[in-house]
Amino acid sequence: MGGRIRDADVALVRERSPIADVVAEHVQLRPAGRNELVGLCPFHDEKSPSFYVNAATGLFHCFGCQQGGDVYSFVREIDGLTFREAAERLARRAGVALTYEGGGTTDRTVSSQRQRLLETHRAAAEFYAEQLESQASARAGWDFLAARGFDLTTAARFEVGYAPTGWDTLTRHLLARRFTGEELVLGGLAKQGARGGLIDRFHHRLMWPIRDLAGEVVGFGGRRLAEDDAPNAGPKYLNTPDTPLFKKANLLYGADLARRDIARRYQVVVVEGYTDVMACHLAGVTTAVATCGTAFGSEHVAVVRRLLMDSDERRGEVIFTFDGDAAGQKAALRAFEHEERFATQTFVAVEPSGRDPCELWMSGGDGAVRDLVASRVPLVEFAIRGVLDRYDLNTTEGRLAALDAAAPLVNRLKDAALRHRYAVNLDRWLGFLDERFVVGRVAEHRSRQGGERAGARSAPMRRRGAGADDAAVIVEREALKLAVQYPGLAGPMFDTLGPEMFTVPAHRAVRDLIAEAGGVCAGLARSGEVTTWVTELAAAASEEELRRFVTALAVERVLCDHDVDDRYVDEQMSRVQELHVTRRITDLKSRVQRLNGVTDAEALRRAFGELIALEQHKHQLRERGVGAA
Repeated sequence: MGGRIRDADVALVRERSPIADVVAEHVQLRPAGRNELVGLCPFHDEKSPSFYVNAATGLFHCFGCQQGGDVYSFVREIDGLTFREAAERLARRAGVALTYEGGGTTDRTVSSQRQRLLETHRAAAEFYAEQLESQASARAGWDFLAARGFDLTTAARFEVGYAPTGWDTLTRHLLARRFTGEELVLGGLAKQGARGGLIDRFHHRLMWPIRDLAGEVVGFGGRRLAEDDAPNAGPKYLNTPDTPLFKKANLLYGADLARRDIARRYQVVVVEGYTDVMACHLAGVTTAVATCGTAFGSEHVAVVRRLLMDSDERRGEVIFTFDGDAAGQKAALRAFEHEERFATQTFVAVEPSGRDPCELWMSGGDGAVRDLVASRVPLVEFAIRGVLDRYDLNTTEGRLAALDAAAPLVNRLKDAALRHRYAVNLDRWLGFLDERFVVGRVAEHRSRQGGERAGARSAPMRRRGAGADDAAVIVEREALKLAVQYPGLAGPMFDTLGPEMFTVPAHRAVRDLIAEAGGVCAGLARSGEVTTWVTELAAAASEEELRRFVTALAVERVLCDHDVDDRYVDEQMSRVQELHVTRRITDLKSRVQRLNGVTDAEALRRAFGELIALEQHKHQLRERGVGAA
């Protein structure tokens, strides 16, 4: 398709795609002001949330990595799309048909690659669900579900499906729907057969659609239904391979279903299988998710943290459920490797007999699953006890070896007080009955591991802007925020402010950018709405750094403890002028001090007259500012 998308359509899609709604499909957001929302940045790893969304201006900005922009920018960055692809995706989401200059409109036959792959997977999920209900060979799938207590309603709730026994049943179905063979292979739904031609990747398997946080099907997990010794049956569980849509290292099954309750309860329960997720949700543990055919890793940590929006200010909990056997102990240690990346508390819930949540639900019902979660123990304790169990604690040599093996785990704890308490617990668990010795031994290990990382922890926080303690800088920045976020109120007064009233180069650059646009009033009249005004202003910036600063001003919270009105705007604009007049007064007084009373009498007279006028003007500005407050 040739031609660019009409500007009117771009604006309409932006209008019908509230940025808070689009971002919330990927980032857990919480209110941070009247129009502001905050969450953990999806573009870089951070401990405390610095990713802000302003619903009024339609922009986002991360004060950590400086990434920012409008809803189009967000979709492009989060999914690696071109502008056209982002526009087409948002248009379909908003139900808008795009018109291209030179003719043509969007429809199902013309789409970006990602959108085509999403449509392919949506069609495949519908096909698998239909096959579960219609195919005689799907009986084995129903037997599998029934044996675990899942009925037709549950299967429909989780959209479980069935991959038929035929070699190319799905492939022929999708090709008939006008999807291409290249798309099926790229999406991991089909592959090249040994004798040429395409065949289905999944055969005679119970199928679970795996969705991203936006609720789009991006892949599948299939459970083998053939007998264990059946030839060419393949692995018990088979997942979609890595594709442009499916990256198993950063996907969690059930996250799309659990995300709202995770945000409400500040809790994530990590289980090991798809049926475990189903059992937990049926039992009322609706914060359960599972990895997709891979161990819990650092990418999963980032997903969980965004769901929880965990930070030092909000304490949540991540609960891992592992089997009590050696494999479960190993999984717990792997999870503990990532513990320090969480700001939340981490726990382990293990059923004594080794049953997983699904097996527990089958035998004990809803209450048994809820009790399992309630019986959680701290992950660090579980990991340490797992290490101690490897040694013979009936001998001094065994206890000492266990102490040396467990000390590195204790030393990985960030909190010094918690580290000390676990060292004391270690003495009790080992039976030394000598706290000083055990605490000292743990400290020796920490010294050998590199000592305290006090430098990194005590490093001062970066300020959002240089000189943030300078009143002039704060006032100038506030005036700029008002001009960007509230142009209808700020325009008439802001447009009278000259460049000399802004002392910070970056502030003056934004003021000049607004002036080049004809001023706030003219810019708003031309654009018609705040979102378009801000977008056009940022686009007009010649340098990337300036563009990012404009976006930051459009997102950052205004320092007003009530709804912004003309009185508050009048106060801030008056303060900018007052500070400018104060600087002029200071400069003039300095000049007067250098004048000679005899030889510069006329200059002194003019200077004193100017001082009086400036002082009167300053008084008027201050009264106006106070009166507006």
